Formats: sequence, C-alpha cells, structure tokens
Amino acid sequence: MELGLVLSFIGASILLTLMPGPDNIFVLTESITKGRRNGVFISLGLSLGVLIHTIAAATGLSIIIKESALAFTIIKYFGSIYLFYLAYNTFKENIHELSFGINSIDKNIPAFLLIKKGFLMNVLNPKVALFFIAFLPQFITINGVNITIQMIILGVIFMLQALLIFSLVSILSSKLTKYVRKPKFWKITKWSKMSVLFILGLALILSEK
Repeated sequence: MELGLVLSFIGASILLTLMPGPDNIFVLTESITKGRRNGVFISLGLSLGVLIHTIAAATGLSIIIKESALAFTIIKYFGSIYLFYLAYNTFKENIHELSFGINSIDKNIPAFLLIKKGFLMNVLNPKVALFFIAFLPQFITINGVNITIQMIILGVIFMLQALLIFSLVSILSSKLTKYVRKPKFWKITKWSKMSVLFILGLALILSEK
C-alpha cells in the first residue's frame, strides 16, 4: 500500500466522520440525554459495524477488480456517481433541529445491549454498505498487497478513527450542545460535507489504477 494513499484515506475518513450525520448526531443526543457511558458504548457498536461492511466490500470487490479492468472501471464510475449523489443530498438538507431534553430513562442499560444497538444500527443500514463500495476502491493499488487485505486494513483504520471521534463526541457532549443549536454551525458543516463528498467523487473519476 502506498503511504500517500493511506494518509489521504485517513484525512478523508476523519473529515467525513466529523461531519454531522445520522451516526454522530445519534451519539451526541444519546450522550447528552442519557450520559457519556451510553454514547461511548453505542460508538463502539457503530464502529464494529464498519468491519462487516468492510469485509463484504473487500471480498466482493477484490474478486471483481482482479478479474476485470472493465468491471473495476464500472465500479469506479458507480462510486463517483454515488458520492456526487450524497453531495447533492447534503445540499438539499435542511438545518437540523435537535431536542436535548433530559431523559432519565434507561441510564443503566447493560453495555452489551448498547454496543448491540449501535452495531445493528450500522450493519442494517444499506447506505453504509454502498458508501464503502464507493469509498474504498479509490485508496487501493492494483500492483500492491492483496486487494482484500488492503481493503480490510483501510476498514480497520476507518473503524479506529470513527471510534475515537465518536467517543470524543460522547465525552465532550455537554460542551458541544451550544454549537449544534446554532444555524451557522449547521450551515458551515453542510457546505463542508458537500465539498468533501464532491471532491472524493471527482478524485475517484480521475483516479487511475
């Protein structure tokens, strides 16, 4: 694997994880309403779900990529179109309105159930699977380490950075509340997320393996 691609992958992954989406907003609201503990264990479950999507993408895509250059090109353009689609959906998003009323219920849910909740939320989301199919191929090299291994390594990297960021969101939840209530915060993050997705889609179209 090329160091430059790995560093680019880490940078893109961090940016995407930082951008408010269903997962980190869920972690934030759970942390604020039910405590940091709930948020951290749900974060662990969400991050573990990444491994399932990674293995699915790695085993399926690696076979296609090794067998057919044309198939890889088709996947590449499918991936770029999907990333542009996500960017367009981000453009259409309305400013989030979140309610942070304190909820004293279920503060002592067992850790396993919280992890399971986050895990299933991630694994059963088909949009996450599509995202990994679109995202991972642009950071691999055909003439490098086994493609399946490359994708699994990237997936583990994505999982670790997501776990770190989601956990930080949980720990800092009380300090983040004042920011997520401001329309300016959502406007900035909306355009930042749209830009990152658009650039990733463009980079995928222009990439050569």
